[in-house]
Amino acid sequence: MVTKGMRVGKYELGRTLGEGNSAKVKYATDTVSGQSFAVKIIDKSRITRLNVSFQIKREIRTLKVLKHPNIVRLHEVLASKTKIYMVLELVTGGDLFDRIISKGRLPEIKGRKVFQQLIDGISYCHNKGVFHRDLKLENVLLDAKGHIKITDFGLSALPQHFREDGLLHTTCGSPNYVAPEVLANKGYDGAASDIWSCGVILYVILTGCLPFDDTNLAALCRKIFKGDPPIPRWITPGAKTMIKRMLDPNPVTRVTLAGIKANEWFKQDYSTPSNYDDDDEAYSSIQEDGSEEENSPDSPTIINAFQLIGMSPFLDLSGFFEKEKASERQTRFTSNSLATDLLKKIETIFREMGFCLQKKQARIKAIKEESTRKGQCGLSVTAEVFEISSSLNLVELRKSYGDSSLYKQLYERLLNEVGSSSHVEELLT
Repeated sequence: MVTKGMRVGKYELGRTLGEGNSAKVKYATDTVSGQSFAVKIIDKSRITRLNVSFQIKREIRTLKVLKHPNIVRLHEVLASKTKIYMVLELVTGGDLFDRIISKGRLPEIKGRKVFQQLIDGISYCHNKGVFHRDLKLENVLLDAKGHIKITDFGLSALPQHFREDGLLHTTCGSPNYVAPEVLANKGYDGAASDIWSCGVILYVILTGCLPFDDTNLAALCRKIFKGDPPIPRWITPGAKTMIKRMLDPNPVTRVTLAGIKANEWFKQDYSTPSNYDDDDEAYSSIQEDGSEEENSPDSPTIINAFQLIGMSPFLDLSGFFEKEKASERQTRFTSNSLATDLLKKIETIFREMGFCLQKKQARIKAIKEESTRKGQCGLSVTAEVFEISSSLNLVELRKSYGDSSLYKQLYERLLNEVGSSSHVEELLT
């Protein structure tokens, strides 16, 4: 249990700011600079029991990408054997939900300013390929100056989460804020669904109540699919039009972010956001000294600390680099071979075992079709090489479909011919 005055790295922990099912947030002071932070303390055993480790990993990955004045900033991630410590920007004004509950709806001018900041933050996220998927009043914080900070990216989606149809398929979010196409469970566009949720937030900001609400979940869903929430008479025509266009139940005709920004009501007293890092750091490989390195076509992806945490089972790095038994779908092992040699060896093994290959940079997709008395069978797998250091590489083997025994046979051959017994201690020395 963390007590007052305890140190984590250079941070001294103080009072508890909030507590949830899997994490506790504490006030913290940087003992070197004196700057204040919020430290999210995550118990590894608890997130394992609650089966929410994927949400924590996703939040860490996503916040590493995002640097914007209207998004809570992640400064650092620390870890012990039992806990993860996320050092976050301190936001002291509470959340938008508490603000509306305690003081009621916002005047339109103030509400529009909050809405403009919300759209700026979400537009930035979408430009970075991040779709929040759980936008609601509780996830919009307020700082001491009344500026908003979007938080809680545990359900966010990144480009790799889209299926071949270009759509997302995971039904998630809070019922009152979820777009109808998400409930329909036929695939949805992440940008359009976020816009719907922003429309719900705008409605609540200006009216003080939810546009769609019912104690019966089926009745609530019917209201969401229908759209057309009641608009109070005090809402101005410009705000009414904006709400109607955002809460259009058809995602194809729903207003886009570009359309919102071009709207005359939105543009009133609007100032373009500034002073944020809008570079492409998230899409380039960064070496430990901070310099950028352009990858050659066949060079492996460089793994940073955030990705290591994200890929490690239950966020426990101690077991990451040890040889694993081949799981049903995915497994990893390390190799001391040079990356270029390693890729050639993997490619040779695939071909010798009769696989047809598709190669892209450090990723090889291999398919083998076979006919048996019971019909067609075979195996489809992807092997990808990640460079941890010049002398240590990680091989990740993922099965899409097929024969489990053939998958295990392939894994064992790869491990025996190109794998090593590297452990995390080797990485740190």
